Parts: sequence; structure tokens; C-alpha cells
Amino acid sequence: MSDELRRTKIIATLGPASDNPVAMQRLLSAGVDIARINFSHGHAEEHRRRCALVREAAQAIGQEVAILGDLGGPKIRIEKFAEGRVELQSGQAFTLDCREDAPPGDEQGVGVSYLGLPADVSSGDTLLLDDGLMALRVERVDGPRIHTTVLTDGVLSNRKGLNKLGGGLSIGALTQKDEDDIRLAAELGLDFVAVSFCRNAEDMERTRALIAAAGGEAAVVAKIERAEAVENLAGIIDASDAVMVARGDLAVEIGDAELPGLQKKIIREAVLRSRVVITATQMLQSMVDAPIPTRAEVLDVANAVIDGTDAVMLSAESAVGRYPDRAVATMARICRGAERQFEPDPGFGAANGNLERTDQAIAMAAMFLAGRVHVRAIIALTESGGTARWLSRYRTQVPIFALSRNEGARRRMRMLRDVFPIEFQAPPGNPLLAARAAISRLHGLGLLSEGDRVIVTNGDHTGELGGTNTLKLLRVGPGGIAEGLGDL
Repeated sequence: MSDELRRTKIIATLGPASDNPVAMQRLLSAGVDIARINFSHGHAEEHRRRCALVREAAQAIGQEVAILGDLGGPKIRIEKFAEGRVELQSGQAFTLDCREDAPPGDEQGVGVSYLGLPADVSSGDTLLLDDGLMALRVERVDGPRIHTTVLTDGVLSNRKGLNKLGGGLSIGALTQKDEDDIRLAAELGLDFVAVSFCRNAEDMERTRALIAAAGGEAAVVAKIERAEAVENLAGIIDASDAVMVARGDLAVEIGDAELPGLQKKIIREAVLRSRVVITATQMLQSMVDAPIPTRAEVLDVANAVIDGTDAVMLSAESAVGRYPDRAVATMARICRGAERQFEPDPGFGAANGNLERTDQAIAMAAMFLAGRVHVRAIIALTESGGTARWLSRYRTQVPIFALSRNEGARRRMRMLRDVFPIEFQAPPGNPLLAARAAISRLHGLGLLSEGDRVIVTNGDHTGELGGTNTLKLLRVGPGGIAEGLGDL
């Protein structure tokens, strides 16, 4: 079996750089596990076309790829300027006009998309525009107008984002457009839906309910990018299937100096709470225009991998960059290098809580055994992917082959670190027969060799949701025939 299986998963954002069959195949072949559709840009027909393009390209290269739909959320933006942009000087007065009929902007002020902003700010607050490049100090609020003083020189152009330093904006997480996009995600059979600017667990629960009402099966991803989300982190993680460290808006709200420690905390908390975690934003930003990354970017990606992230994400690098497939291949290479430095937790810190499920207990037992008896792999026969998720939380160096007949479950498992989902129809009857068939399948794929020892987890009844209750230690015999073990 190859020792170079990449454990950390790669999410690549789709865009003009991959909008033809050849470019899409090259992008996916470079190592994409999950394709991201950004609902903030484009229209429904464009999203339908890109989903079809992903699935056609994946089929052409014989690879399963999941699709994540990223909701736009309540991104607050300034409106347009009469001349498209203005140049502002530190110390000058500038007014934010929160009226529906605000005139086009100029050097004196500009409209704002969020009409409720005056109620959320007060004298002394700092507002940040254009990802923090422009700062304004609130002097006073006069009805729908917010009078500010410019704190930084610079150029401000149309539709730039607006944040409040420290958070505290009351705007909700889901807009009407988001609800429309959730229905579109269900129609397209997307595997994940990411919620931008979520505030609390209720935002995630509402999203999950909307997905179910639309007939979708997508897992929900909470994007941590508001100060309020940091305050409610534990509840948000528990209410989600995955969380994303969305470092752009998060850094603007909390300050970039606080971001490194918070990123590590979010990764740690997600793993401890048995949830998937994604690290995103500007990971290889220089590769939008350059064929190689900076050393700082290499270290950034590697540190996220060593900290235990499940997945790393490319945004503009793959959507509009000059080298989209090279960026993916670079990300894959960095992940493999970092994974060689990863040290598993021998104390099973993630498993110190109460075990509430049988499959969770089996997963812990399997990882405990794998750490004390040399095995080549863990094989999880799973219907929904639940056992594979529990196994992946323990962060060992043993690959987990998750065999399932359920195509949707296999695609969702593409997000799990250390997990390699494989199509498999288990034979009915004795669980041992299913285990032997699984070993034969992996041997046939070249993933196991004669003499390898493996751990197999499955249930008494094949295909039963949450039915994993059995653990076996077996050896691969001649021709891929499974054998029982005598002496270890």
C-alpha cells in the first residue's frame, strides 16, 4: 500500500478558472476532495452548470467528489459611488447613509446595505471596510445617518464589505436569498451547506431544518467569522456537522493578532467534540498570480495540518487564479509533508468523555488497539459513515478505509481526515463474510498486501444505520484471503 496517501482533505472553490471540462478534470485530478460553489457570486443556472461539470469530470476520471454550497449570508456592504471609487484622507468626515433611497456615494459619504446599522453602533465604535483596509470611528448617530471620522488613508470602491470591530451587529445569519439557495442546494443534491456569519446554535438548527424541508441531505457547516460566534463556539460546534475557520471576516472582527490562537482553539474544540473542521482563507493567496507559494504560506498550511484540521480550502487561488490545478497540487504536497510531522495523541484526549453510542465505543477500541498492535489499516464497513467519523476523530497515523454502498455517505466522508471512502456492496449474512469480502476488495485495489494486519469494524446486520458493534483483528493471506490471527 502506498505510504503517500494524503490524509488531509482539499476544498477548491469553483469559478471561471475551471469553467470547461478539460480545466475541471485537471483541477479534480490534482487532488480535490470537495468542490465549493460560492453562492455569493453567480446565479442559479451558473451553479447548476458547475455542479453538472463537477460530476461529469469526476466520472470521467473515476473519482468521487463532494460538493459544498457556501451561502452568501448577511454580508454588510457599502453601496456604489457615483464615480465608482473615492479617495479618503485620515481625519476627514465621512457619513454612512442607511436609507433605501440613499444617493450614490462621494467623498462625503455613501449608502449602506444594512438599514439597521444605526441601532447597532454608538459613539466610539470602530467600523472596518474592505477587509480592514479602511477604518472609520463613529462620532455620532443621527437617525439613519452615521457620522464618522476616517482613520486611515486609502481608496474606497463600490460594494466593499463592512464589519464592526469586536462584533455586536444584530443582523441574522440567513437572508431570503440564503433560503432560496438552500432549496437550490437540495435540488442539486449538494453534500454540504455552509452557513456564513452564523451567530449561535439556533442559526445552524434552522439551516438544518430548511435543508430537510427542501428534501436535501446535506451536512451543515458553520463558518466562524463573527465575534458572536466565538462567544457561542461550543454550542455552534455541537449543532453542526462541521465548522470552518473563516479567517477573513473573523480577523477583521477580532483583530488579526488574536487569530492564530483562536484558529488553534477552534480546531482543538471541533476535534474534541467529534466534529469536522476546515481551515480557510488566503492559504496560498500568492498563487492567484504566482506559480509557487511563499514560504509563509507553506508554513500556514502545514501548521493547520499539524494542529489537526480535517480540510484546507482554496478560494481565489482555484476560482480565478492563473494556476488553479497547480495550487491544488501544491496544497496536496504541503499536506503530505506536514502529515509526516504529525504526532498522534497517545492519551486519547478526544475520548475522555462519556461514550454514548456503541459505534463510538467500537471506534475508540479500534484506535486503542491500533496504537498497540501494528496494523496496516482500519476497515470500517459503514452505511451512513458514522463509524468512520468517530474513527477519524482520534487522529492516528493508521489510514481508515470506509466501505459503503451509500454514494451520498461516501461523498460526505470525503471531508473526514484519515478516511478514504470506497464503494462496496457487502454480501448479506455473516459479518465475517463481509469482513473477508472487504479485505479482498482492498487487496484487489492494491491498498493491502499479503501479510498486512488490519482491524475491521462492522455490525451484525449489514446495511443497518448505526449498527456497528463488532471489531475483528485479521491478517491478509495469499490472494487477499482474510485469515484469523493466532499470536500477535
